[in-house]
Amino acid sequence: MSDAKIIDGKAFAAKLREDITAEVSKLKADHGVTPGLAVILVGEDPASQVYVRNKGKQTLECGMNSYEHKLSADTSQEDLLALIAKLNADENVHGILCQLPVPKHIDEQAILAAIDPAKDVDGFHVVNAGALATGGEGFAPCTPYGCLMLLKDTLGDLSGKRAVVVGRSNIVGKPMAQLLLKESCTVTIAHSRTRDLPEEVRRADIVVAAVGRPEMVKGDWIAPGATVIDVGINRVEGAEGKMKLVGDVEFESAVKVAGAITPVPGGVGPMTIACLLNNTLISACRANGLEAPNLGFDS
Repeated sequence: MSDAKIIDGKAFAAKLREDITAEVSKLKADHGVTPGLAVILVGEDPASQVYVRNKGKQTLECGMNSYEHKLSADTSQEDLLALIAKLNADENVHGILCQLPVPKHIDEQAILAAIDPAKDVDGFHVVNAGALATGGEGFAPCTPYGCLMLLKDTLGDLSGKRAVVVGRSNIVGKPMAQLLLKESCTVTIAHSRTRDLPEEVRRADIVVAAVGRPEMVKGDWIAPGATVIDVGINRVEGAEGKMKLVGDVEFESAVKVAGAITPVPGGVGPMTIACLLNNTLISACRANGLEAPNLGFDS
């Protein structure tokens, strides 16, 4: 059996951003509306700074307005909530996200709850989580939304497929399971406490690994021909003490068994910001009473 098809998330995300750019340009020309994304960064977390920089750059490249708010690590929760209230009321802002983690003296849940659900393009507000669980109109979190696009592009109709999601976080695991249920998959949510985890994974046509442990899912856990989506981004020590990125799946062994698999890096990672921009475009359309395009699900 030949090695698995490599799912190129980087190329898919680039095409999605192209489509978003075209739609933004149309929105400006036809309706005089420019989608705006506001990103709040509290403190000096180096990884967060890189993410925020990339988000700002890609927002502008798609023709949207980017509003960056960088606050010092000792900013009070009150001041942060006041900024969110101001952005909620600003008609030029269609998407708001506060980069996590926030400093320890700030209550993360209170911040997420303060963002207007209609502008919560990260999809973390309980109203959007509830909409996803009950089939309502809201925003799905960007990473699982991107995973679903890659799955549908690879497999087409997902109806009736058996899916295992390894990981139960509010950001990836739970919403991923909801999205797969919506596609009529039979879904199991597994995690570190699942009895005989390898056997659970082995039963699946679709495996989404989002557990945050380097190379935890081994190749012999994968059913021959299964599609594997690896959400993990773990920094580990490689050759000569250099740090390298690996996923939650042991790629070298899994690629020999799977039918299709996402690499790390270059798989799910690039999809997250592209889906964030897509959600911002959708929000701008909804705010102006326009029909939002269904990008990323062409196939």
